[in-house]
Amino acid sequence: MWFRRDLRVDDHPALAAAAERGDVVALWVADPALLGAPHHRSPVRLRFLRACLEALDAELTALGIPLIVRHGAPALVLPAVAAEAGADRVHITGDVTPYATRRDEAVSTALGRDGVALTCIGGPWRVRPDALVGSSGNGYLVFTPFFRVWDAIPVDARIATPAALAGPRFPSDGLGMLPPGEPPLPAGPTAARARLEEFIRSGDVDRYGEMRDDMASDATSHLSADLRMGVLSPAQVGRAIGAGDGVHPSRQAFWLQLAWRDFYAHHMERHPVVARAAMNEKFRGIQWDDAPEAMDAWREGRTGFPLADAGMRQMAETGWMHNRARMVCASVLVKDLLLDWRRGEAVFMQGLVDGDPANNNGGWQWTAGTGTDAAPYFRVFNPFLQAKRFDPTGAYVRRWVPELANVPDRYIHAPWTMPEEVQVKARCRIGTDYPEPIVDHATRRVEAIERYKSAAERMGVA
Repeated sequence: MWFRRDLRVDDHPALAAAAERGDVVALWVADPALLGAPHHRSPVRLRFLRACLEALDAELTALGIPLIVRHGAPALVLPAVAAEAGADRVHITGDVTPYATRRDEAVSTALGRDGVALTCIGGPWRVRPDALVGSSGNGYLVFTPFFRVWDAIPVDARIATPAALAGPRFPSDGLGMLPPGEPPLPAGPTAARARLEEFIRSGDVDRYGEMRDDMASDATSHLSADLRMGVLSPAQVGRAIGAGDGVHPSRQAFWLQLAWRDFYAHHMERHPVVARAAMNEKFRGIQWDDAPEAMDAWREGRTGFPLADAGMRQMAETGWMHNRARMVCASVLVKDLLLDWRRGEAVFMQGLVDGDPANNNGGWQWTAGTGTDAAPYFRVFNPFLQAKRFDPTGAYVRRWVPELANVPDRYIHAPWTMPEEVQVKARCRIGTDYPEPIVDHATRRVEAIERYKSAAERMGVA
């Protein structure tokens, strides 16, 4: 059993299938090409990954076998371990990124030369892509019809944890290639189930629709990192919230978020071009600015747009960011600073404990207006109106931008409008303690729309 983004033993179709065939070797491969890729050089996520692997090893050991870790290219490691074990089959859970697809094809070819089969069962989704082909036979480009069909498919029944596992023992290279230290949140299946249970027990799942955008209350599930590493499966979440013939209306808003995860995973699998370019071809030629100082200001949370600065600082400190802040930060980068959305996507992947290639890419392209089922390019988030609506008292901003802690409510989202005497009283001098907005939102909104329109016209699209 080659573990990747499925670091659990319960509700694990591939592990159950491997156990049914006899002895099992549990393997995780430290792939230098993957761990060294810019999108995956995330200290916070790698610490979480290490803790998840340690938890998986403990679960496997309790069942009778350890987790074996090997360093190297999977196309070399897998045949070698299969030969050591005398294995005739390698079981995996699917993945959707272009790299994962190429890697698995190479592994399959290498194993095949030795007469060993690579068997893929399940994936990071709740519903398999081949179950949602749409009228075109190539999936859905719009979320609403996707969700209608996705929602009608029953949640899979639980696959029980194997009662016991047995297999040969081999040397392990260990987890020394992953950074040590405390993960940003408790890691592993037990911790994930505890978060899920608390989300339900507290009633937050039933208030999700009304509270998910209340940035100060932070009433979201915090399950994104667990789903990213597969210590919790989407089916486990679905069963826990009572999804069957349709989830209860009070939980529908949360259920929709799981559907968005599947939507973006299906989309990346079918359209791998999105990993490196706009899905919408007419927006591949947008003229982006080259402004290193603006990029640094955005990354470091000192743009003068308080809500965006708060979001970037929350990510820097915790490895997580509220979803509403993610949208605002993305919009500020693309529509206000006129910087390429791919640069922001990379920053998020390097900073987020839950950085998921498909989900992160889909969210960025949605906000940038370049992807499938995206916000129209002329719809531009106003960061100040967003702040007034979703952080009305400024509690979220004050928490993450302490320079603004004493700014009165009426100025908290536009602190540069404070009169001089108010700045003195608030101990926040604009231009010294906190910057003015580095660009004018209204002016940049017009410029952004014009650039999108020009790109489309160059492609011959009105």
